Amino acid sequence: MEASYFFEDFVPGGVFPLTPKQVTAEEIIEFAQEFDPQPMHLDEAAGKASILGGLSASGWHTASMFMRMMFDGWLSQSSSEGSPGVDAMEWKKPVLAGDTLSGRSTVLESRTLRSRPGIGIVKFLHEVENQRGEVVMRGENPIMIRMRPAPEAAE
Repeated sequence: MEASYFFEDFVPGGVFPLTPKQVTAEEIIEFAQEFDPQPMHLDEAAGKASILGGLSASGWHTASMFMRMMFDGWLSQSSSEGSPGVDAMEWKKPVLAGDTLSGRSTVLESRTLRSRPGIGIVKFLHEVENQRGEVVMRGENPIMIRMRPAPEAAE
């Protein structure tokens, strides 16, 4: 797929939507069985008995769902070259089976990279909300994004 978004399109204050995601009990359990087999992620009764109030996605599962939501929402259409890391990630509220997640990525700042001509770095604030508008995950990270190619000179 050809990129629609380049470094120049990511100006501070710009907002890019995340694709909504319905969370199922089956996927919560499947992720937990492989990566985070704590009782509140594997069993509805254990989840209800915990402080989370129900079968709850692991924070790492929430982060993984967010990544897919971001990819489908706008990252797949960008000239991204990857990320050097994550500056902050907070899981603010439980993500429960049946929740519908949505959210946004907001540009905080952008700058060109002197060490890599033609690439800039854009810092984002990502917020994922449930169907009640409650923020369930918040994160910040930089993403390296190619600049728009210069038009070819006419010969």
